[in-house]
Amino acid sequence: MGQATGFLEYRRQGNGDIAPAERIQHFAEFHTPLAEADRRCQAARCMDCGVPLCQSAIRLKGMVTGCPLHNFIPEWNDALYKGQFDMAAWRLLKTSSFPEFTGRVCPALCEKACNCGNSGDAAEAVTIHDNELFIIEQAFASGYMKPQIPKIRSGKKVAVVGSGPSGLAVADLLNRRGHTVTVFERDDRIGGLLMYGIPNMKLDKRIIDRRVTLMQDEGVSFVTGADIRNREDADRLLAEYDAVALCCGAKKARPLTAKGSETDGKPVQGILFAVDWLKSVTKSLLDSKLSDGEFFNPEGKDVVILGGGDTGNDCTGTAIRLGCKSVTQLEMMPCPPAERTPDNPWPEWPKVLKVDYGAEESIYTFGKDPRVYRTTIKEVHQQDGRVCGIQTVQVEFRMAGGKRTLCEIAGSEQELPCDLILIAAGFLGAEDYTAQAFGVALGPRGTVATDRADSYQSSVEKVFTAGDMHRGQSLVVWAIAEGRECAREIDSYLMGYSNA
Repeated sequence: MGQATGFLEYRRQGNGDIAPAERIQHFAEFHTPLAEADRRCQAARCMDCGVPLCQSAIRLKGMVTGCPLHNFIPEWNDALYKGQFDMAAWRLLKTSSFPEFTGRVCPALCEKACNCGNSGDAAEAVTIHDNELFIIEQAFASGYMKPQIPKIRSGKKVAVVGSGPSGLAVADLLNRRGHTVTVFERDDRIGGLLMYGIPNMKLDKRIIDRRVTLMQDEGVSFVTGADIRNREDADRLLAEYDAVALCCGAKKARPLTAKGSETDGKPVQGILFAVDWLKSVTKSLLDSKLSDGEFFNPEGKDVVILGGGDTGNDCTGTAIRLGCKSVTQLEMMPCPPAERTPDNPWPEWPKVLKVDYGAEESIYTFGKDPRVYRTTIKEVHQQDGRVCGIQTVQVEFRMAGGKRTLCEIAGSEQELPCDLILIAAGFLGAEDYTAQAFGVALGPRGTVATDRADSYQSSVEKVFTAGDMHRGQSLVVWAIAEGRECAREIDSYLMGYSNA
């Protein structure tokens, strides 16, 4: 460890944020980095624990705490503290394919397990997330990040369907191993969820393009506008390639079933899936700086978001930037406590209330937190085929027939003005058509089935899967971890062993 008493001498100091009043005027990233000297002091707080739970990814009560990538966190914190930036980047990149992504959008499972926070004060955890981002951005700025072109090619060809974080991770590792990799993406830009599912203010799309360019220079090929929809498309890939990795995500969104939400079997105008809406906004931003009008504009409108998670928060921040009249997030679950409860001790993931950027911006803009707990939509009101309001109802879980059942609370109905409903209520698994094209079996959660949970080979010879399409809706860091493990399994399938 660089400074044995660092955690005693320096208080935690994370990256700063541009104030809401300024940042809601644009879609640029709003986190401000610390100066180099201050960042090195933050790295000095890492204690090089005998059992570094930050990198252990242990499972407690069905949830994982610690880094799924098993990053060598104490090692690169030590190198960062000493100013050995190339060494820090080398150790970071040993386990993490895209630190520039996780350093921006990961919820930092590692920090929740940090020993500096074991007193219950999460504010004392080492700034692992921000340290990681500093290291990789320093590596790009210094020229350390140069194309690593394999000296020997194996002669094996691999097709990756889907260019989200898992697909990119599969492609990156297999290319470094010497295989020839082509990534197929149905959209017009590479990145999948990273490109179109995460708003630009959280992840500037130039960061994705920078990494894609590097991968192209290293030998990975990318094909956009390639939607593998039918058996003919699948057979062509199976004939041309030695292995195929399906990394198409879990994008089958959970629909709204409230009374009045459909007319003649179709959603009422003004009801949209959140990810579809976020995609349309980001695409318009990149294509025309929002001038083409190719998205549902919430300007001057009352927006209701069904779902209180990260996607709902992203919708809140986006709607505010586009000038909405009001924004409300409905969450069926109760409001989390402000502090850990006795049955949720460290190092478990803290089930506590957090105020993310969207909520902060709503508090600034409208004077209130947008989240309303234990509430859902009971009925959608419409006029001329368009949403014009909703009726909400409070809900609670009750035991019925030995099962916890979500029940309405009688007499709790309320009316809300609403012009746009964004459904951010989770997903039901992978979209069916690509899986059906390859003939792979799906499990009960709507994801591609494998023989074992830790295996990535599907029921079809030569076809593998990773990321959300394999494990269900999850985090970017888990998608990257799955992509790397899937790549190793494909490598072993092709070569009989793997040193990837």
